Amino acid sequence: MSIFQGSGVAIVTPFDKRDHVNYDMLEQMINYHIENGTDAIVIVGTTGESSTLSMGEHAECIRQAVAMAKGRVPVIAGTGSNSTETAIQLSKEADGYGVDAVLVVTPYYNKATQKGLKVHYTEVAKSVNCPVIIYNVPSRTGCKVNVDTAADLINGVSNIVGMKDATGDITNAADLMFLTNGEAELYSGNDDQVVPILSVGGIGVISVLANIAPKQTHDMVRSYLDGDVKTARDIQVKAMPLIHALFSEVNPIPVKYAMRAMGWDVGGLRPPLTEIEPEHAANLVAQMKAFGVPVKE
Repeated sequence: MSIFQGSGVAIVTPFDKRDHVNYDMLEQMINYHIENGTDAIVIVGTTGESSTLSMGEHAECIRQAVAMAKGRVPVIAGTGSNSTETAIQLSKEADGYGVDAVLVVTPYYNKATQKGLKVHYTEVAKSVNCPVIIYNVPSRTGCKVNVDTAADLINGVSNIVGMKDATGDITNAADLMFLTNGEAELYSGNDDQVVPILSVGGIGVISVLANIAPKQTHDMVRSYLDGDVKTARDIQVKAMPLIHALFSEVNPIPVKYAMRAMGWDVGGLRPPLTEIEPEHAANLVAQMKAFGVPVKE
């Protein structure tokens, strides 16, 4: 039984005017996603600005998200760190709050060897009862989980169940499915490659796009899984200009701007992230309109 199939939103963390986490707004966002077909909530990941949250804020966001979801959809918590000890601490806290899985990014800055990655993920997995998803995003961490390493972990550690693949390499995803006999729970980590990942055995996406287009992102995956490849492909292709605009600057700068343009009071960004450049903002709004995302004039 997979953790989820479909669209998991890598949900933004809303801040209030004092730059505190706005839990009331977070609850509104979670309810909105559930009402619009989102299949899982992924809290305090990259899009959730986890790198600038305090340990206390990180834990409280997870606790609140589980309580707010009320079991209606799975909640997956980002609990990665460049320190194995810290990743264990975060994962144990999240497990204790009742998350459905933890999403553990590769250790950043350290540039661990493949042997080190096996030790890291094995130790984290041993510390919790919930499933563990490997998050492979070398463009942000400087550290890639090689496909044979990932396969060894998924095949050899009972609660390491799959991968969020943001390598951009479809061959990497196909090789992983081959080496795990199709058993890995594979999620696209790139909105521009949802259908390609599904085509090699993926079961969903952990999505930035879903923050502003939850129904369309859900429908793209659900259509493919139900055998309607044309509808899935059409949504993927139509969304490409908007996806490019959402990544015109480093995530989550554009998506937070997009949410404010929709009328969501999600607040600003914590330094060192800065606000989107005007030319990127104008194009983003234009692409939102073209895709049918409602924008407040």
